[in-house]
Amino acid sequence: MMIKEKIDEFYMSHYKDRDKEHFYITDAGKCPRAIYFQFKKVPKKAFDARVLRIFDHGDYTHLRIISVLFSLGLVKGTEIDIPNKELVHGRADAIINIDNEPHVVEIKSINSAAFNRLETADGDHIKQIQLYLYFFKIKKGTIIYENKNTQELKEFSVEYNENLVRDLLEKFHILKAQIDSNIVPDVTQVDEWRCKYCPYSEECDKHKNGSSIKKV
Repeated sequence: MMIKEKIDEFYMSHYKDRDKEHFYITDAGKCPRAIYFQFKKVPKKAFDARVLRIFDHGDYTHLRIISVLFSLGLVKGTEIDIPNKELVHGRADAIINIDNEPHVVEIKSINSAAFNRLETADGDHIKQIQLYLYFFKIKKGTIIYENKNTQELKEFSVEYNENLVRDLLEKFHILKAQIDSNIVPDVTQVDEWRCKYCPYSEECDKHKNGSSIKKV
């Protein structure tokens, strides 16, 4: 066996796909049908080792940047669970102090093509940080992006948006009711790229107009 194969085997053998029992803040902006299938334990395409290494790379990016923020004396806390977990669970990357004012910080690593296109923060990432701002009762946040290829950084400030948060929480409540009632949600926003790489694409094709599905 070649070394590459051994590395791939390591990642595949150490990855465990946990059962979905809660909504997470990172679900904000995701396809509701994919989330539904995950709750119902519908079989999906397995991640390959390359994708798992991408996840791993993102974790190390977080550690490096958080370490620098600690060295700057800005960090109040890291990997902080949200205080209210009745509807969703979540853990913020960091809360820092800037000019004696708390800010929620989210760190994302993306490839050069996506990084170079960024003129504003990604819409899904804005939704995530808005929910953190809501649960922590903080008015300001920052999303930091690192280019995986060059380690360049971009940052975008986010102000709390009550209307957006209300809409996100309402969508979570609707999705919970659909999950409890075994009603497959509609695909509310068709995204060609997302649909192409969705691990539930085959199952999704069976439910073009939404239908019931039994939990396995």
